[in-house]
Amino acid sequence: MLRCLAVFVALLTLVVSPARAADGFRGSECLAMAQGPRAIPVSLRRTAAAEQVLITYRGHATYTIESPGGVMVATDYSGTYDTGRTPDVVTMNRAHSTHYTLAPDPKIAHVLHGWGTDGQPARIFERVGDVLIRNVTTDIRRYMFDDGGGGMIKDGNSIFIFEVAGLCIAHLGHLHTTLDDSHVAAIGRIDILMVPIDGSYTMSLGGISDITKRLRASVVLPMHRFMTPLDDFMRRIGQDFAIDQRSDSSLRISRDTLPGTPTVIILRGV
Repeated sequence: MLRCLAVFVALLTLVVSPARAADGFRGSECLAMAQGPRAIPVSLRRTAAAEQVLITYRGHATYTIESPGGVMVATDYSGTYDTGRTPDVVTMNRAHSTHYTLAPDPKIAHVLHGWGTDGQPARIFERVGDVLIRNVTTDIRRYMFDDGGGGMIKDGNSIFIFEVAGLCIAHLGHLHTTLDDSHVAAIGRIDILMVPIDGSYTMSLGGISDITKRLRASVVLPMHRFMTPLDDFMRRIGQDFAIDQRSDSSLRISRDTLPGTPTVIILRGV
């Protein structure tokens, strides 16, 4: 009896241990926050005030995200754009060759494909240092792939979500379809949203504007912006969004410095 009690106490200690509760491996903070008010969990409040994330626009659909712990992630990585140093993590979407490479630098430790194999969708839920990376898949037009053809490929694109320093950062990838309630629920709360605004190669400008408004991020970072005048995008998303056009290519941001009004921030490419 005493032995059983000791085992029970040991298990209980393991479950409620503050160290285990704060280690971040138990799940997604952004999904948890989406279920309640827009407030930061107790487990992240200490880091939110002090730690900043560095986001740099590298070109096309590639941003780099550098965590307080020194992890660098490069989005929709093709090797075309200068990232300054070798990223620790790269995410890819196989829309066309400016969004992926099948021959990445072998020094990149983590190469995450947004498409699956053998007919199965990509399922990513991976922690690298102080960054949690997960994905939500969407369908993609087949003609964008190198193998040609028509129609749609189910789950061929990934929206990647990066959880770091109390921030929830999403990159929509080469998005071709609208998001339904199940997508929005799986994405969870978003603070910073990277949005393609070309208006044709991905989605219509009206469609991507609706998605931008629905996800309610504090910061919107346009990408894939080679065709659409910014004024058109701003007119469609409405006057609820401020605009902040900068001469810098980088943005340092933390939970404490998120703007009070939803803001579209335009960074200069490297």
